[in-house]
Amino acid sequence: MTPRVAGLADSRPSRKRIFLTRPRVLVGGILIAIWLCGALLADILAPYPPLEPHYSHRLAPPDAQFLLGTDELGRDLFSRILYGSRISLTVGVVAEGIAASIGLCVGMLAGWFGGWIDDLLMRVAEVFFAIPALMFLIVWVTILESTPLLIFVGLGLISWAGLSRVMRAQVLALKSMEFVIAARSIGVSQWGIMYRHILPNAISPVLVLIPLGIGGAILSESILSFLGLGITIPYPSWGSLVDTSRNYFTTAWWYAVFPGAAISLAVLGFSLLSEGLINP
Repeated sequence: MTPRVAGLADSRPSRKRIFLTRPRVLVGGILIAIWLCGALLADILAPYPPLEPHYSHRLAPPDAQFLLGTDELGRDLFSRILYGSRISLTVGVVAEGIAASIGLCVGMLAGWFGGWIDDLLMRVAEVFFAIPALMFLIVWVTILESTPLLIFVGLGLISWAGLSRVMRAQVLALKSMEFVIAARSIGVSQWGIMYRHILPNAISPVLVLIPLGIGGAILSESILSFLGLGITIPYPSWGSLVDTSRNYFTTAWWYAVFPGAAISLAVLGFSLLSEGLINP
């Protein structure tokens, strides 16, 4: 790394300072930490197994025994939301990981090689930009299947294009800098330059967008589950809880409100974190 680039790196604020001086980052980080703890410690925090019915307490309102009430089979809603956080957060992280991997590779190749490779890859990105995300996901899971892997891939495919543009812009700005020219002059291969010099210096703007993408993936999966097209496994996602609550909204308001609040708070947390990093 050249002195110029090293100086830029040294001038970046520390992680502690970022959290203390940026309220949105702090609030977003707290919300995310709460849900991560809930997902990781669900076996400890959940008062009941998520699939255990209590038929004598069906659609019971929130009380001391059932903190957030119960569903139509008497299952504890608080426990189901905790276990559902594992599914919803996994969907967001894995789907955005797929999107980031595709976006980084496409943006790197387009920005570095330019020419017809750049034109081709950016035209493909524009095609994915033009496709309505929800319509694509509905067709995707209808033609294929609502398995976790296919939903992860579908969510990743609708999210990579924006990341590729950001990465491409960074590569275009960096590839004419002195440290890249110096690496070329001593015989470093193109792939070596991209991996060792371009990627570490270009990835930061992409990373700050990833939390926003995770929140978007959680929301998209929740919409699919609400439409009956989401992940179908024994433990519920937040979207599937909202879906099954539709028939009981007038008689059991808590059944829809609390899972919906979980979705909103998780998406809000990731959005605040990303926006706080982008706009101090």
